[in-house]
Amino acid sequence: MSDGRLDVRKTYKLLINGVFPRSESGRSYEVTTAKGDFLANVAQGSRKDVRDAVVAARAAQAKWWGATAYNRGQVIYRLAEMAESRRDELAEHVALSEGVTKKVSRGTVSASIDRIVWYAGWTDKIAQVFGGTNPVAGPFFNFSIPVPSGVVGVICAQEASLEGFVDAVFAPLCVGNAVVALASERRPTPAALLGEMTTSSDFPVGVLNIITGLTDELTPTLASHEDIDGIDLAGASPESADELAAAGAGSIKRVLRPSGHDNDLSLRRLRAFVETSTVWHTIGQ
Repeated sequence: MSDGRLDVRKTYKLLINGVFPRSESGRSYEVTTAKGDFLANVAQGSRKDVRDAVVAARAAQAKWWGATAYNRGQVIYRLAEMAESRRDELAEHVALSEGVTKKVSRGTVSASIDRIVWYAGWTDKIAQVFGGTNPVAGPFFNFSIPVPSGVVGVICAQEASLEGFVDAVFAPLCVGNAVVALASERRPTPAALLGEMTTSSDFPVGVLNIITGLTDELTPTLASHEDIDGIDLAGASPESADELAAAGAGSIKRVLRPSGHDNDLSLRRLRAFVETSTVWHTIGQ
C-alpha cells in the first residue's frame, strides 16, 4: 500500500573546482534509460561552465604535477577503492544507461575499476618509459624528462558511459595533467557518480572537472579555448572531428583522435599529452 510519498529525484550536478554546482545557466535536461524511461535530471552545462572549469584546472595543475608520482598514484588508487565500495550503484547505472544485463554491467564496472588501478600504477613509471639518458660528447649528462602538457580537454565516448570515461580521463591525469571532461551526453550518470567519489579520494580541487550537457554546444568552446593544451576527441562524431581539430590548431593544441583500429590506445593516451624536456647537467668531479 502506497504511503502517498513522492520520491526525491536526484539532479546530477557538474564537478568544477571540487564542488558540485548547477549550471550557471540554470538549465538541466532529462536523461533516459536505454529503454526510454526516465532515469535522472542532469545539469546542462554552458560554455561559461566550460571556461570556469578550465580556470580551475589551470590553477590546480601545477600542484598536481608538483606532488610526487607515488602520491598521485595513491590518490588515483584511492578512487578505485571508493568505486569498489559503490560498484553495485555504478553497475545499476551502466545497465540502465547502456541497456545491458546486470552481468555485463558488473563486468564493465570491474574492468573500469581495474583500469583505474592500472593507471595508478603508471604514475611512477612514466619517467622510465618515456624518458632517458642521452649520449653526448662532453663532460655532461643529458636527460630527456617527460612532463605533462598542462590542461587537457576530453570529449568522452558517447556509448561507453563508464569504461570509455575512465580510459580517456585517467590517462592524462596519471601523467600529471589536469582535466576538463565532457561526459557522454546521453549516458552521463556513471561519470557523474565517479566524479562524486573524488571528494573522498584526496583529489586536489580542480584537477578533475566534469561537465554534463549537449556535446555539440560545448565541444567548440573546449576545442578552441586558448588555455587548453591538448584535447582527446574520443566522443566527437566523425563529422565534427576535423572541425574540432582545426579549432585547436589556433592555440597549437595536441590533438588525439582515437581510432577503432587502435590496438595500443591506452599507451597512445599515456604518451599523447606528455612533452619532453631536455636537461643538461655537468658531471661533477
